[in-house]
Amino acid sequence: MTMKFRIPFTVASLDKLKKRADYLRKYVKYKKNASLHLYLENCDVTISREEYLSIVLNKFIVAFVIVLLVLTPTLTLVGATSPYLMSLGITVLFSGFMAFSQLLYPKIYVGRKQKNIERNLIPALEDMLVQLNSGIPLFSILVNVATSDYGELSKEFKKAVRKINAGLPETDVLEELGEKNISVFFRRTLWQLSNGMRTGSDISVVIKDSVKSLAEEQLIQIQNYGNKLNPLIMFYMLISVILPALSITFLTIISSMVNLPKQATTLMFVGLFVVVIIVQLMFLGTVRSLRPSLL
Repeated sequence: MTMKFRIPFTVASLDKLKKRADYLRKYVKYKKNASLHLYLENCDVTISREEYLSIVLNKFIVAFVIVLLVLTPTLTLVGATSPYLMSLGITVLFSGFMAFSQLLYPKIYVGRKQKNIERNLIPALEDMLVQLNSGIPLFSILVNVATSDYGELSKEFKKAVRKINAGLPETDVLEELGEKNISVFFRRTLWQLSNGMRTGSDISVVIKDSVKSLAEEQLIQIQNYGNKLNPLIMFYMLISVILPALSITFLTIISSMVNLPKQATTLMFVGLFVVVIIVQLMFLGTVRSLRPSLL
């Protein structure tokens, strides 16, 4: 399954967003070696760093104005203390969080794309090896992989097939594709393929060696993954199992000794429940983020 580049907190297409924020481009300075520029190049979208920053700035201004205009009268009507100051603080926090999420999105997108490529790399190479041993030409194999369900990996091979159909040599196309790709393992595999084709080596042997080296790297990643999970599981058991059980006992005794109101006791137990849920969600997110890219 291929991924789609969609800026957070936006609904319109990328072209419309660029047109709406075009008036802000002159306020954004361009830096050739900026990391955002490198991430955007690997997002498969036609957008420059200036255009992207102008979109983020435009959305920040729009969100700031809308939230401030809605929140200020609402807090005033409900009789909140210092409604103007409170609405300004909430607006700054919300708009800042939105802008930060949008600025970070290209990096997150590239990271997800890299994991998607590396997750499908070994199955795709094994598929290519079977087809090579069956006597299918390499270009036909590239076409088959490009039209198969290998997610972002198929999308990358579609670029190669398109350029080869345009008349470019296969070795140059594979080498160029490896240079522009963010995945180290995919880049290494393409370099091995292009070098093998240049030297006239048996491509099936080259692919077999690539699969072997990737399988060894996969085993190393699994071992590192297990080493990282052991202390994480101990922390999870402590925070979400042992401490909540002790806290419930402690709160029960304290509430009965000092005769706390029913609402206060209920609020404390509800707060404890919410904290446990948040910790579990954070644990699941951490486990998912630590998962090896080759699995």
